[in-house]
Amino acid sequence: MSDATQARPRSAGEPLRGLAGRFVVALAASGSAAVVAYLGLGVVLHDLILQAGIATVLAVVSVGLILQSTIVAPLIASRAELEGRYEAAVAEALLDPLTGLGNHRAFQEELDRQVEHAQRYSVPVGLVLLDLDEFKAVNDKSGHAQGDRTLADFGRLVQATVRRVDLPFRIGGDEFAILLPHTDAEAARIVARRLLAGALQPPLPEQGHRPISFSAGVSAIPDTALTRSQLYAQADAALYAAKHAGRTDVIVFDASEVAIESGAGSGSAAAIAEVIARGQLRPVYQPIVELGSFTVLGYEGLIRPVSPAPFADPAALFGAAATSGHLVALDLTCIETIVAGAHNLPNQLFLSVNISPGTVESPEFTTAGLLSILARHQFPANRLVLELTEREPMADVARARAKLETCQRAGIGLAADDLGVGNAGLRLLSELRFDVVKVDLSLVQRSAPGAPSSAVVGSVVSFAAQTGALVVGEGVEHQEQVAQLASLGVRAGQGFFFGRPGDLPEHPSLEFGGYGVNADAVAQPMADWRQSIGLPTPVASGS
Repeated sequence: MSDATQARPRSAGEPLRGLAGRFVVALAASGSAAVVAYLGLGVVLHDLILQAGIATVLAVVSVGLILQSTIVAPLIASRAELEGRYEAAVAEALLDPLTGLGNHRAFQEELDRQVEHAQRYSVPVGLVLLDLDEFKAVNDKSGHAQGDRTLADFGRLVQATVRRVDLPFRIGGDEFAILLPHTDAEAARIVARRLLAGALQPPLPEQGHRPISFSAGVSAIPDTALTRSQLYAQADAALYAAKHAGRTDVIVFDASEVAIESGAGSGSAAAIAEVIARGQLRPVYQPIVELGSFTVLGYEGLIRPVSPAPFADPAALFGAAATSGHLVALDLTCIETIVAGAHNLPNQLFLSVNISPGTVESPEFTTAGLLSILARHQFPANRLVLELTEREPMADVARARAKLETCQRAGIGLAADDLGVGNAGLRLLSELRFDVVKVDLSLVQRSAPGAPSSAVVGSVVSFAAQTGALVVGEGVEHQEQVAQLASLGVRAGQGFFFGRPGDLPEHPSLEFGGYGVNADAVAQPMADWRQSIGLPTPVASGS
């Protein structure tokens, strides 16, 4: 035997280590990291046994068991607890807190799933849309507390009446939906009629509420519809027909008897739901500028419908949402869309978003829900300002005040928008504490020296000065208006003169540049206002 082929003496641990080493290398090349780790551990234990003795190995194993019980096991438990909390939070985000039913978001997600399932496996799915009859009269006559009790009672009735496989939701103020898997149109109608019969039954005396009437529309795949949009539009059209036929009825969609209109009414509800579900919205931003230094203070976020949404402009979009009962859902969707698009806004700038009084008063709007939107997009609460529009009257000021004050305690600012359109805004100035007061463009554009509108603007400025609010003149189109507003004490402006609504600049500049007006006179008031709402003071740019 030659020297090249003779094996030298090996230590006790080498034969297995050599074999294991080659196997480990082979497995590493195949990417089996877990097996490599276990084999490596085996090699180490083998060498320890041979070199250090069984006592040392037992000590090492004991240390490993201690580490497992004190570090690894708690980490696994913490992860399981975190996953449980996350799942609970997701489930809670899909529930309507007042009725315990699924909310609008949950309905849209489940509608997608059920339609996809029905189309893939050629099975039927039914949809019932229903509105409580004369619910507004309940709120107006008995107050929102009684209205909330009525909604909660009806939610319990729905849960007790529908089949276990059915999926009920509250999708608007007094609007509900029921998805019925593996159910044709006639069977869905029977479920809805059974629910209506139960709602009309006189309750027990100790329950203290009245019978509840509703109107409902029914559609189903494949009986009447083939697509998601057809399913919703047909059920909504049938609901609209039931309401116009005298209410307290359930109607199954029939193309020969029920027309789907594209204007306000049935078609608009389906279109709004589609816009929300498909995200057919684009955020645009308009700068709000300090009149003294022409520094950009922040941006107002606005919404534009995009194709294929069947709305030409925001007015048509929000008008359809208001008439179809989807304004709350649209408002909240718009806020999230605008916040999501402002992720690169510098921390010295604030972002304002519009919200209607009806949305503030609705049960769906909560401070926790708004903070959840901000948390999802990592946007600080102290940089958000809610603009409460004056164009819609506020029915319950006390209810709205309680909600808005909770928002302000969480750091969110509050603005009175469109002041000067009517009388409601002037009343709200005495009812609510605003951080920003925005004077309507009609007053700004007529604020020539000596004009009555100038006196109104001056009065608003004086009132705002007592509360520390920032007054913003909207609709500024000319340099002369800048000087006029500044002479009246208005410290900020917004309008085409400063910039049209558009995409947010990739790196928004703090220095707008232009015509400064009495910069020194407003410097300290602006610094005080920034401090009052928690905005950092911008660092002056070097020359």
